[in-house]
Amino acid sequence: MSTVIAGHFQLQDEVDQARSELLGAGFREGQISAFFVNQPGQHDLTPIGGDHQVSAGAKETPIGVLEGAAAGGVVGVALGAATAVVTGPVGPIVGGLVGAHVGSLFSFSKMKEGGEAEQGGENQLEPRKPGMLVAVAVDDAAGEQRALEVLRDLGAHHLERAEGSIVGGDWVDFDPLSMPAIIA
Repeated sequence: MSTVIAGHFQLQDEVDQARSELLGAGFREGQISAFFVNQPGQHDLTPIGGDHQVSAGAKETPIGVLEGAAAGGVVGVALGAATAVVTGPVGPIVGGLVGAHVGSLFSFSKMKEGGEAEQGGENQLEPRKPGMLVAVAVDDAAGEQRALEVLRDLGAHHLERAEGSIVGGDWVDFDPLSMPAIIA
């Protein structure tokens, strides 16, 4: 395993130029890896697709819906019982069902917007940015400095440092869900 320096680019032409400049700076072809990093949630890491079996932001949903349905059901039964003189025995039943439905819908008002961080939750940290990534394995501090200079000069953004293995041009142990250690 070695230190890997990586930078994001927007265009394939920029990636090609980065590969060429890194080769010119003395890095071997097998030390350089270039690939596209998908959007969070689209890495197809589970049998059903996606990144996780359960969305971190949706873990409280079943409890919220049950609480809303229970509260709405109680209110609906109470209102239905109050109108039982007019509606008969069906009033509390219908009131309870309607109240439970409205209460469960009310729980949706507590949902988070897409990308909104959870209080104390797993999704507070910003994931790795999607886009074209050029990575180079470096052997020492001088190589790291050389790689950083080349990538910065070419306009790479979200430069990061990681530990990993680039074998034959493939970053074999790259984890798209890992938190990047941003350099600049």
